[in-house]
Order: sequence, then C-alpha cells, then structure tokens
Amino acid sequence: MSWRQCRRLAAACTFATVTMFVRPSVAEEIVIGEYGFSTNAMPFAVALEKGFFKEAGADVTGILGSAGGGTTIRNLMSGNLAYGEAALPAVILAIQNGASLKIISANTTSAADMSWVARADSTLNSLKDLAGKKLAYTNPGSTTQSLAIMMLDIIGLSKQVELVKTGGLGEGLAALDSGVVDVAPVYEPVLSEKRGKYKVLGSGGDVIPALITNVGFTTKSAAGTRAKFIEGVIAGRRKAVEFMHSNPDEAAAIVAKIYHMETSVVRRAFDNVFGIEKHSGTPYYGLGEIKVDAFNNGLKGMKIAGSLKVEPVWSDIVDEQFLPADQKAHK
Repeated sequence: MSWRQCRRLAAACTFATVTMFVRPSVAEEIVIGEYGFSTNAMPFAVALEKGFFKEAGADVTGILGSAGGGTTIRNLMSGNLAYGEAALPAVILAIQNGASLKIISANTTSAADMSWVARADSTLNSLKDLAGKKLAYTNPGSTTQSLAIMMLDIIGLSKQVELVKTGGLGEGLAALDSGVVDVAPVYEPVLSEKRGKYKVLGSGGDVIPALITNVGFTTKSAAGTRAKFIEGVIAGRRKAVEFMHSNPDEAAAIVAKIYHMETSVVRRAFDNVFGIEKHSGTPYYGLGEIKVDAFNNGLKGMKIAGSLKVEPVWSDIVDEQFLPADQKAHK
C-alpha cells in the first residue's frame, strides 16, 4: 500500500470517528475533499469546532471527507447536500459532463501548500539548478504535472528537465530517496512531518502566479432553496481562516486533534503556508472571491495537463450570490 493510500485509509477512519460523535440521525452535513489530511480542508475543522458555522446561520453537524474531487461531488449529489469543496478541475469537468452544479466560492488561491524538494544531501539548491535533472510528477493530467510544467516555463527550463511519472506522491518521494529522480513534489502537512529529511528548492506559491485550486460548489437545486445555509458555510469558513491567522496555536491544536496529527506538525504547516503568503503577496486560503485572473490560471493548468477540452463559459458555471459584498469585488 502506498503512502498516499495509507493516509487516505487513516483519514477514512478519522471521518468515521468524527461523524459518529458529532452528527445526529438527521444531519446537516457538508462534504469536503481531503478532509482529515490536507491543508485545504483545515478551516472547516476549525469552523466546526469553534461553532463559526452555527454563528453564521448554518447548523453544520458533520463533515464528510473524501479522497478525491470525483468522490466529493458524487457524495454531495447522492446525499442531496448543499455545500461541498473540491478541486477546481474536478468540478469543471463534472459540470461539462452534465452535473447540475455551480461554483460558488474560491477557497484556495495559490499553490503554497506544495513544494519541490531534493534529498538533504543533494547539491541542488534552487529550482534553477534543475537543468539536466529529473523531476517527478504523479500522473498525466494531475495537478503535480501541470504545476511542474508551469514552473519550468516560468523559470526558463521547459526543455531542459526530464519529467518522470511516479504514480503517486509517496511513490515520488520513494523515487527521490532511491535516486531515480532528483526532485519530487510534496504537500503540506507532509513536508512538515518530514522536516529535515528533504531540502526545499521552491514552493508553488512563490513561483506560480495566483490560481484557484479548490472551490466551494453546490447543486443548482440547493442554490435555489438553501441560500441561507450556503451563505452561513461561506461566512463560517471565512471566520475560521481569519482565526487561523490571528490564533495559530489554538487553531493548530484543533486541527491536530481532528486530523490525528502532532500539534507541532500542523503549526509548522501553518508557518510555512502563511510565510509564503507574506512574501508572495497571494493568500493561500481565499475568502470566497472568484478573481478572473486566478480562475483563468487554474484553467491554464488544466489545459497544460490536457484535461480541459472545452473552454467553460464563466456565467454558466459561477454563481456569486452567496458571497458577502466585499468578496464580489472582481466586478
């Protein structure tokens, strides 16, 4: 079993434990991709624990997690749920395949959670040292592939680096450890878990321009009938993001409990992501606003990976009615 599969199995157990104790028989749930092991989902853990959803008018009684965007979308639709978060490509492709969905918020707006690393004893010191080297990515069409291609184009090494498919993030690190590749991608909080084992050559958040990676979404049916609940989820998540910045120690302890991690690991992940925010000028956690440039950069990644065949029409897939006034600024 791969590292990623092990994490997902552990996360699945976490999901079952969490929902067993927090939801009644008739639950008002939301479904969040990678809840329990990924940084993108951390604000939802904080919002639920601190009661921010309920304060904002959304009685969220449980959070269902899933290992991927497709599963998240299926869970939302089959459960008649009103709010979900998943990767932008998964939602767009589902809509283009006939799913009755709307994108309603931008939740992560940079690649600050991903870094490219070398072995600690490597002679490489920056991404510009990659010329003539081998760089791992997971699979064709993946985010790791598209970000790698975008990064190499930006630093001027597009044709000077060999991209190597490893099939998974854990497999990529194994290939790095054994010398099959020179550099591999790794996400938080795994990077913080393995502190000192690898040398960070660069972060996606520092190299790649602002791009929407994860979005809030709902069904067209729920958009017409569950507006107050959806608005409350967006507002509660926003308050959690602000709390994570102003009270990182308490927020890290909350996430660590729900994610079954060491608090110090979560705290380091916060420091890394928030630190990249400061010097890149782009927040990792968005508050909802769906900026056109960041949205288009997300589409660019899909095009590079070969997963986007038809250009989506903005007005057909985005519904901003649930966002607070200050998050509709792109207009």
